[in-house]
Amino acid sequence: MADQTPRRPDHELYKLLQDEQLDEFNRRRAAGEDFDTRGLDLRALDLRGLDTTGLDLTDCYLRDTNLAGLDLREVPMEGASIFEARISGVFFPCELTAAEIRMSRTFGTRLRYCPLTSD
Repeated sequence: MADQTPRRPDHELYKLLQDEQLDEFNRRRAAGEDFDTRGLDLRALDLRGLDTTGLDLTDCYLRDTNLAGLDLREVPMEGASIFEARISGVFFPCELTAAEIRMSRTFGTRLRYCPLTSD
């Protein structure tokens, strides 16, 4: 089994997230600075205003994080946990059912993608 401990890398962009300096984080990413966001410990942050373009929140720990209003439709989130996160107005990936989101937000389960069916 893979290590499930959330990552806290010693990286300038991670420090910007931790300090909630989202304008600078967004600016540097838009300028092409690369940063692996998978598996990060992002608990208890206010991420409103985060540019989600190109982000990958797979396996991230988002407990008590304010995600309100974010468009996460194109953001991989499988394995992330959103326990007690603020999710008002969030667009989630269509692979996540409402029940799956509710289970993760209420009990801290990791998000599991459901296969899309074509009708």
